[in-house]
Amino acid sequence: MDFLLTNKDITYEIRTEIKRLGRPIPDLIISKTDVGKSRNYSRNFNSSVYDRFKWLCGCPKRNKLFCFICLVMGGNQSAWIQEGCVEKGRHKARA
Repeated sequence: MDFLLTNKDITYEIRTEIKRLGRPIPDLIISKTDVGKSRNYSRNFNSSVYDRFKWLCGCPKRNKLFCFICLVMGGNQSAWIQEGCVEKGRHKARA
């Protein structure tokens, strides 16, 4: 994953092989604490998000979610390529 994030000049053959190997779906350590009116809420990453959003992939080195299709195929430099996502619920946004 980090290879795709740091190398922009990847050949078509390499991109095809990466696509064939499939998206990385590591168990990430992402958590967030929200303050409610009566108590605090702790939310943790759940790997089932990969089943619901087939375009998501994870980078254990950066501990973030990315759009696998965007990374492999290139295209615009959206936040899904440059920054990744760590906020729960943000992955529901369009890539």
